[in-house]
Amino acid sequence: MSEWKTVIGLEVHAELETASKMFSPCPVVDSVEAEPNSAVDPLSLGMPGTLPVINMQAMEYGIMVGLALNCDIPPINQFARKNYFYPDLPKGYQISQYDRPLAINGFVTIDAENGAKKQIRVRRAHMEEDTGKLSHVMGGSLVDYNRAGVPLLEIVSEPDLFSSEEAARYARKLRSILRYLNVNSGDMSKGILRFEANVSVLHSSDSELRERTEIKNLNSIRNMVKAIDYEVRRQIKLYENGETVKPATLGWDEAAQRITIQRYKERADEYRYFPEPDLPIVEVSRAWVDEIRAGLPALPDQLQQRYVEDLGLSDYDAGVLTAERAVADYFQAMIAAGAEAKSAANWITGDLFRLMNAKEIEREAIATIPVTAAGFAELLALVQDGTINQSTARKRVLPAMWESGKDARTIVDDEGLAQVSDTALIADAVDKVLRANDDMVQRYLDGNDKVVNAIFGRIMGELRGKGDPKVVRQILSEKLTEMRD
Repeated sequence: MSEWKTVIGLEVHAELETASKMFSPCPVVDSVEAEPNSAVDPLSLGMPGTLPVINMQAMEYGIMVGLALNCDIPPINQFARKNYFYPDLPKGYQISQYDRPLAINGFVTIDAENGAKKQIRVRRAHMEEDTGKLSHVMGGSLVDYNRAGVPLLEIVSEPDLFSSEEAARYARKLRSILRYLNVNSGDMSKGILRFEANVSVLHSSDSELRERTEIKNLNSIRNMVKAIDYEVRRQIKLYENGETVKPATLGWDEAAQRITIQRYKERADEYRYFPEPDLPIVEVSRAWVDEIRAGLPALPDQLQQRYVEDLGLSDYDAGVLTAERAVADYFQAMIAAGAEAKSAANWITGDLFRLMNAKEIEREAIATIPVTAAGFAELLALVQDGTINQSTARKRVLPAMWESGKDARTIVDDEGLAQVSDTALIADAVDKVLRANDDMVQRYLDGNDKVVNAIFGRIMGELRGKGDPKVVRQILSEKLTEMRD
């Protein structure tokens, strides 16, 4: 296997969340939840005499994505007819872009497996219309045209990905960027974001790329990784058996966990592209591009750098917090509510994520959890001012906030969780524990300093976890020192 190198290029299809379809005023609906064929119009149904009109909101969204991917935006772009039989597009062709796409020559930066930064080149991003959906039933197929005509942005990378893991990192980064821009929800379960992987292998003796295959309509990053790894093994086995790899369109059979060959691939010129006669050439002014650029939000890489340089976070923590826009928004809301940045980062990436994982809540859904950013900031403030200690906050208050929806102060007051800082009360507890554990005390006096931690733990237990750790350690140290002297 070491003689072979994996080579991957990804095609990503992202539906753009506009109110209407790409070439008609027909509304865009949830293609999974809506009644089949409830959002169609004469253009969606391919009726004779209908004429398309370009959705300029979709074009603006596409330019936003192009700029976020560091692409050039050509001054001229043009739509074309892609004459290929789509059973779920009644016109008999798809309106797409070919030799004059919306955006070209960009890149996305990912964290490579060796820890270094790596740029994945983006060849192009072009606009087109989505197809409908087929449901195969006994004796035939049913078609739903709700999705037909929805604005679709296809983002094509160069073959710069050299493992399924790199492909997964690129896919996650691209998904994150689309979410930051608010142009796509990233919901792969509903087909709003779909990946197609072009896969080939390269032998150490090769001087040029070999034939590639294309794995279509991958509906999760996990399945994409499995499909790529399976196809790499299949191709290597073919070559090592003296056979060849034919360019083909493949599918991933999730139930069987294997690749299926759907059809052998046609060449691009067999799609018979020609300029769409019913749509004008689009002139993209530099003023329009500059206006869109000025309105772009801070993107993951920019936020990550800001968190490191301005807030003093580690590169790792900043990367975790900015991977999903919802998490970055939550973190920033905590800071706005008065939380200290490093403390907020530690609590979010540690205790809060553990709670969310236990409840099987994805990080992008952090805005829906019972603990609000402002409420979490209040909890951290109670720790900071000494009202409660970290152990109580972590083990008692935060879980109670999650389950009850109550604020931290109310829980602390109702359950009597406030930290004990009374030196006389703490001194009594220390004396009681030392008397009850004279064997541990003797081990300390004999030179075993580590036993102090065990004694401290028993004192905190005596105080029901509510003792101020700093005061407890100070009084314990003083009493042990007296005994040693």
